[in-house]
Amino acid sequence: MPLTSPTGRQKRLAQAISLSLLPLTYSVFAATSPNTLVVTATPAATDNANGQHLIPAFLDGNIANGGRLGALGEQKALDVPFNVVGYTAKLIEHQQARNLADVMKNDASVQNVRGYGNFSQGFRIRGFDLSADDIALGGLYGILPRQILPLEAVERVEVIKGSSAFLNGVPAAGSGVGGNVNIEPKRAGSEPTQRVSVDYTGRGQAGVSADVGRRFGDNDQFGVRANVVHREGETEIHKERDRTTGAFLGLDYHGDKLESSLDMGYVKSTIHHGRVGIRLNTLNNVITLPSVPSVPGNRTNYSSAWNYADLESRYVMMKNDYHLNDKWVVYSAIGSSHNNEWSASGAPLVSDMAGRSTVTRLTTHYKSDTTSGMIGLRGKVDTGPVSHQLNMNYSGIYNRSASAYTMSSAQNFGTIYDPRPQSSPATTFSDGNMANPHIRSKNINNGVALSDTLGFWQDRLLVTAGARYQHIDVKNYSYQGVEDKSAALKAHRWSPVYGVVFKATDWLSLYANHIEGLQASGTAPSSTANSGYIVGLGRTRQNEVGVKVEKGRYGGNIALFDMRRQVGLTGSDNVYRLAGEQRNQGVEVNVFGEPVLGWRVNAGSTWLRPKMSNANGYENKRWVSYDGKDAVGVPRNQWTLGTEWDIPRVEGLMVQANLLHTSRQYVNSANTLRIPSWTRLDMGVQYQMPIQSSTVSAITWRAGVENVTNEKYWDTVGTNNGYLTQGDPRTYKLSMSLDF
Repeated sequence: MPLTSPTGRQKRLAQAISLSLLPLTYSVFAATSPNTLVVTATPAATDNANGQHLIPAFLDGNIANGGRLGALGEQKALDVPFNVVGYTAKLIEHQQARNLADVMKNDASVQNVRGYGNFSQGFRIRGFDLSADDIALGGLYGILPRQILPLEAVERVEVIKGSSAFLNGVPAAGSGVGGNVNIEPKRAGSEPTQRVSVDYTGRGQAGVSADVGRRFGDNDQFGVRANVVHREGETEIHKERDRTTGAFLGLDYHGDKLESSLDMGYVKSTIHHGRVGIRLNTLNNVITLPSVPSVPGNRTNYSSAWNYADLESRYVMMKNDYHLNDKWVVYSAIGSSHNNEWSASGAPLVSDMAGRSTVTRLTTHYKSDTTSGMIGLRGKVDTGPVSHQLNMNYSGIYNRSASAYTMSSAQNFGTIYDPRPQSSPATTFSDGNMANPHIRSKNINNGVALSDTLGFWQDRLLVTAGARYQHIDVKNYSYQGVEDKSAALKAHRWSPVYGVVFKATDWLSLYANHIEGLQASGTAPSSTANSGYIVGLGRTRQNEVGVKVEKGRYGGNIALFDMRRQVGLTGSDNVYRLAGEQRNQGVEVNVFGEPVLGWRVNAGSTWLRPKMSNANGYENKRWVSYDGKDAVGVPRNQWTLGTEWDIPRVEGLMVQANLLHTSRQYVNSANTLRIPSWTRLDMGVQYQMPIQSSTVSAITWRAGVENVTNEKYWDTVGTNNGYLTQGDPRTYKLSMSLDF
């Protein structure tokens, strides 16, 4: 039954957590009783027939050829008709990645996109947006911090490319129709972990972190993994200062029948004088500038000194898997998160090619609470010569957000090349209670999924068929907490999936799929006749074929896909409706492995044809057609070439480099303005010193440079008309880790 109020949600959450804790409590008493359960030595050693454990990294390196596919669990890429890859903690360490954007640069199908006027990290996968709110933790949406996630406690960053309404359900923010990202937390391994690290980034940003993990019990059935991090100081951007503190705890139990885990996290981030993007001036929905302004100096900070963001997040998640036998498992997960954010921001509004600008201050207080959960049954059965992998799954998510704001009128700013910001301007508009914001929205998404994967010829041919019934209930409220009936949506839809995998050999698979995405459409703009209405559920349909390889020392895939997403557009009758379509046709090529001992590669390229159809807009007080135009902000080509090389005859010395390229992107729907293509080089070196000590087992030094040539470039275009973000300047990174 959908949750209908905060009180009801809290009661049900307490009950659900209590029930979830029962198996873990039982396991503690059972393990300490004379009849101690027989357990496996480590999580990695447990059979993965039911998709419960991480796919091993390819050649124990940076890439895992597989990942968590929602209701289907963790799966090898060769065995499923979907495109999924995992980036490991080893890659995060080697590249000194500080945030998700640092990891995503390794994937040519993913484009980093920054939040509008804030510091949220979002992405575009196959040309469609994925907001930070809709990134999953252990398969659950809405649990992670909304804007900044430290990576010290992350074991895997798994990327699912393509629509996934059947696999994952519909997240609260309704994005991710082109792909999803799932984060898997660190767990205690068979060997104890005791590591302390220090790092230095930018012009004065120092950090310290600790990672401790250990297993306990007669058979190592209990595990504890704890991570803490604190990092603060000035970045390479002039006068921009960041501070992040995080603490994470992961507990787990592994028995012969029961597997349980409990994850908790707390993150506090503060950004002062942070550089945001710029906006290009518009009149009657048309950008008034004849072309895109040139890029300012890389260190130039055209944000105001009063720009800030104070972000606080905490979360908890519990998962339980009970193995009925070696073929059937009952699984469940439940989690909850709370976000509290204060910010003051103002993106310069550029009025001419000289970069003259005005700025308006917007101060907001945002709070959100989310509860997410799932329960399911997954197993295998044979009917004669045909095998079946059956799955039944329920998932639900409840999100409640509240906000208030104050706003100033515009003030002169100087130029983006020579910014002269003034003191924080006085408030001229406001709405809501800044001290205690009123509710602004409730999203309740519930879904039930059923699927069967039929195996023929000893599972050489696998055919998957399934569907998810999704019910979406969206309620919006005024800043005074009064429900706006016209801005509500209650709808439901079946989302099917069909897929086939043919294992030509043990190392070669051919696959095809049809799968769909689902999201609530945008709210009708204020200038339309049905202003404020949410007009329906937008569907994205995907067809994909491809080849996957994993042989010896190399692996990779080639995929061809065709994705069609319904989009909201305003018709000639001035009514906003789901009338248009964005069609992204593309080809992906990825190669990874170690072709020569000591030389590792990870390379990929994506070609896209992102066309609009049945699309029109209101420009200069007249209706114009955008049919055949490219979607705003979607490059036609991206490629990445990453490599690592263990230097011969110098034990422990490794060098690595990443070359990144993104082609031009259109800034407006008419395709008359665009930002140029850009190419960037990142490099690094790692040296693990040989140690002969009774206390220290290893000392690892790392040094890296991002944007080695200090290229100046516009990085991305926001879906908001005329919003641009600049690429980061050359940035130095140093770190040292001590393992005890």
